Amino acid sequence: MSTSQSVGFDAREATIDTVQHAIFSGLASVHDVVSAFIARIEKFDSKINAVISLNPNALSDAAEQDRMLAAGNATGPLFGVPICLKDNYDTASIPTTGGNLALKNSQPTEDAPAVAVLRKAGAIILGKCNLHELALEGISVSSVGGQTINPYDSTRTPGGSSGGTGAGVAASFFVFGTGTDTVNSLRSPPASNSLFSIRPTRGLISRQGIIPISTTQDVIGPIARTIKDVAVALTVMSSIGYDPQDNDTARVPQGNRNIDYAAAMDTAPPLKGLRLGLIEGFFNRTASTETTPVNEAFDKMVSRLTAAGATVVSIKESIYNSTAIQAFDTQRFEYRENMNKYLQRPSLKGTHPSTLDELYETSSNGTGGKFLVIPSQYEYVTTSLKSSTSNATYDNIQRGISNLTIALQSTFAANNLDALIYPEQQHLVVKLGSPSQSGRNGILAALTGAPVVVVPAGFSPPTETAPIGVPIGMEILGPKWDEAKILGIAWQVEKLTKVRKSPVWAREVVEVSGRTANSTLVAKITPNTKNIPPEYPVGSLGGAIVNAEGVSFLKK
Repeated sequence: MSTSQSVGFDAREATIDTVQHAIFSGLASVHDVVSAFIARIEKFDSKINAVISLNPNALSDAAEQDRMLAAGNATGPLFGVPICLKDNYDTASIPTTGGNLALKNSQPTEDAPAVAVLRKAGAIILGKCNLHELALEGISVSSVGGQTINPYDSTRTPGGSSGGTGAGVAASFFVFGTGTDTVNSLRSPPASNSLFSIRPTRGLISRQGIIPISTTQDVIGPIARTIKDVAVALTVMSSIGYDPQDNDTARVPQGNRNIDYAAAMDTAPPLKGLRLGLIEGFFNRTASTETTPVNEAFDKMVSRLTAAGATVVSIKESIYNSTAIQAFDTQRFEYRENMNKYLQRPSLKGTHPSTLDELYETSSNGTGGKFLVIPSQYEYVTTSLKSSTSNATYDNIQRGISNLTIALQSTFAANNLDALIYPEQQHLVVKLGSPSQSGRNGILAALTGAPVVVVPAGFSPPTETAPIGVPIGMEILGPKWDEAKILGIAWQVEKLTKVRKSPVWAREVVEVSGRTANSTLVAKITPNTKNIPPEYPVGSLGGAIVNAEGVSFLKK
């Protein structure tokens, strides 16, 4: 009886192509591949606390695919590829917690459409990744999953809210993973973990079956170690097409349906001749140990793009101020209504609250709730419990978003641009225990619905805790429905710069031992919740208030 160790599949920095080459050439079975990734999680997850749960059926699923392979029935662009899901994607086989203790036993009975098409394409779901609780911030700390650690610097966060996905993919726990993005969450983790991602145009992928926040701003997508893997994953996820449960999917132009984004990259134009707008207002030019590395990385990136023949146009319009644009954020008006609808679906079983009010209930002394809200979000959550889309302010915000969208289109037209570029974060990803993940620029795409890709842009200087430095990421934003074009630009940038590096400790070879070729036992992962920084008290929202129903809550 052979073991996975005898085959020796190397999961480090594996891609869709390398996994499938090993499987289809007979160098490794699907079981071997999946075992190799599970072994890495079992050995290293204690370093970064990225995984909330492993799929108990992962090795059974792998064995079934090996039977399909032997019978000549192996099909699908993701056949045999191990992936992770952010733990706000509904899965019928694994609880979907959103990182929230009140949802720890919440069990969907249906896969989200995005999960269903990934499975249909042959992906093996290895497990669920930690996130900032309910995807509300960028620290990636939760009451179920604890604090996720940046694999490049043990003193820093991994970005967020899809921080578990970002840290796990960076450490080669999976080939790629999924995330969600309401303001920055598909882009902050890739930027902070030397990865690639795409936030597609709102409507390209159905959001049904994803724990919601904002109908206006929520989008889902993939995070990977190469832009090609992002493109393949996007092709699969967007194949859902029109979904009557998500009206925005009706907005996709006919010519933008059923695109093979990976194939489209093969015909991507070179950098020479492209016009890229550099948004000057999205930089913090005040010199410091946190901002200077970002600015230096971008100066170097602009020089390399220019040397490759691209024209970089300085964009200095005052409207591009990420702090000012935050005034148009719709989350607090849409969050309660969307969550109540999600929690009250007949398909959601298990023990769970039926309303957002119930989810945030606390004991009579103002503590003891089954949730984690960081203090900088107390006001947001307590306001969300009283706000709705019927507020007059909401209509004004939507008009502001329309004006911003028009201004963005005018910037492209007036400067004849192919894309806009800028840092995802104006300073390095923040330290553990920080008040918030400040200084991010993701709000522009979140409000306008424009597609944006993240590519690695560089690293800060090495330090004792960051032996190769802290990763820095660049956003490449295009007009709506221009995913193929910006993926092509990102592919050219990836080939030109070759910035991606794996974390130092993640380069270690992990042997797969004690797991035979027919083993289906997957050990349980227990997240470390004892590492939650004391700055983030579990079960508290600050000082007491009473909502419209007379229920007591807490307020800062």
